[in-house]
Amino acid sequence: MKKKKSFVLKLILLLLLILAVVCIVYVNIYYHAEDVSDALSSSDTVTVAQFSDGWLFDGSGENSALIFYPGARVEASAYAPLMHMISESGIDCFLVKMPCNIAFLGSGKAENIMEKYDYEHWYIGGHSLGGAMAADYAAGHSSAFDGLVLLASYSAKDLSDASFPVLSIYGSEDGVLNMDKVESSRKFMPQVYGEHVITGGNHAWFGSYGEQKGDGTAAISHEEQWQETVNYILGILGK
Repeated sequence: MKKKKSFVLKLILLLLLILAVVCIVYVNIYYHAEDVSDALSSSDTVTVAQFSDGWLFDGSGENSALIFYPGARVEASAYAPLMHMISESGIDCFLVKMPCNIAFLGSGKAENIMEKYDYEHWYIGGHSLGGAMAADYAAGHSSAFDGLVLLASYSAKDLSDASFPVLSIYGSEDGVLNMDKVESSRKFMPQVYGEHVITGGNHAWFGSYGEQKGDGTAAISHEEQWQETVNYILGILGK
């Protein structure tokens, strides 16, 4: 009996060790940011400041800010170009770094930011899993926000009673986004809901981290996808 218990214990320890190794390998295989040094640097119109949970892009806006959650296993700085462009247009941006590059592990980070900074209007959003986690947080704190931005993402939470608008933006060539879930999530959307398809855009082009496995081939440039995204966001939230 003692030998059997010893064998079972050793087997459990071995399985736990294997699981730990798999987890370590998984979280260390991620999409790295590419060509973002300029976007992470201050310009004539945007001041970029790094803080403990990410970066603040402080542009021309004075009373509005967007908290942005990155996609799963994507280096957060990959979204710096998009954040820089949004902040240039009047909405400051907080680009959030996530534990192990997985937004699920840091969905409540918006709370820390909102406690430390003073803005009249707060928006929250994200890309892919980051968008889903932003929606999850917004659903539980609906009175704190004036808008939700979903980039190649969807909400699994019921937002039908939310007083803020929800914007859904995705590319026509997206090969990663589950469109069936986008379709089914529409019943959870509030009265003010906008959906915009970027012709020629794909999943990965919202960031700057190269091609993503399973994605479609974009027919437009990163810059074109970013600019159309900015135009749509500002067209609704910037009013």
